[in-house]
Amino acid sequence: MAAARALSPDLRRVAETLEMIAPRWSVWMLMTLASEPKGLRYTEIQSRLPWLIASQITPRLRALCETGLLERTEVTHRHVTYGLTDRGRALLPTLHALAEYGDQHLDKELVETTIIKEGKPQVMQLPERVPAAQNAEDALALISYRHATPLLWALKERGPSSIVSLRKTLLTGYSPSAVYPPVHRLIDDRLVSVRQPVWPTGAEDEGMELRLTDAAHALAPVYRAASVWASGRPHKDAASHPLWGAPRLPAAARTGQWAAHQARQSTRPALPVAQPPVPAPAKTWRPADLFSSPTTGPCR
Repeated sequence: MAAARALSPDLRRVAETLEMIAPRWSVWMLMTLASEPKGLRYTEIQSRLPWLIASQITPRLRALCETGLLERTEVTHRHVTYGLTDRGRALLPTLHALAEYGDQHLDKELVETTIIKEGKPQVMQLPERVPAAQNAEDALALISYRHATPLLWALKERGPSSIVSLRKTLLTGYSPSAVYPPVHRLIDDRLVSVRQPVWPTGAEDEGMELRLTDAAHALAPVYRAASVWASGRPHKDAASHPLWGAPRLPAAARTGQWAAHQARQSTRPALPVAQPPVPAPAKTWRPADLFSSPTTGPCR
């Protein structure tokens, strides 16, 4: 990219990591295979992701193998399995952070849900249950498109800035108009807020002030996890990230999520799936959490 010279090595690696797993269904593949340490055969993958056809599964498996996240093992000519490499398994904390962000901060449709309250069934309007992999893919769609992460990173580092100053810093090799589509999308997704000047500036957008919203600051766990993975360091080092290492903000209230854009509307049919036990309070993602746990109360 023409602006790569303006990016720090850390930011460049994080942006490349997100771009690597951004193609649709990549996260679904990784999280599905994470549930089986010994790997899965092609037919087993197809049975677990029945809404995908061969022309969607095969290219994703091949691409993920080429990136080193999956490995193909030929047991016999007719028996081939796919599984996570050590590098792919080390990426799971990043996928977990994306899934948790999507669950907490992406808008969900309200659906009628039966819950048990004081021993009696009640029907309430609650946010729909979304599989962890879909939450992760939808969250990834917010930050993996061109220039999105560099712009968020710059605003985190510099604080409130004008569009012009961001363009001059990050997109020096691009047309002046290249900054507007990603900035407008970040504003639409409520990751960036804008304040118009109350005084004349003499130049279009010169005084327009952009700043990160709380929803953008809440991306810190995602960027921390991606940073240590991309640099080959253990996940325990993530908390000490120099830019995104501040304590995370509390999740948005369910009545008013912050980030709204979900670019990838799933075409999955509603399928019955085996539900895992109610998870313990710990936030560590487990392979069994690929699908949502059953609703046991008024909060998800």
